[in-house]
Amino acid sequence: MKLLTTDELLQIEGGVSLSGSLINAVGSIIKIVLEVGRSIGSGLRRLYDDSMCTL
Repeated sequence: MKLLTTDELLQIEGGVSLSGSLINAVGSIIKIVLEVGRSIGSGLRRLYDDSMCTL
């Protein structure tokens, strides 16, 4: 393993890039969270309004 000098360390470039896959994954997570929230809210509303279907 080669040790780098201070000048070589300062020349290293890197960073985070946003790819299409990452953006789609974040969008999918947001959609799932919203759908779960709708389902829970709908279930609570039906429970409090006594409009639950009997099985």
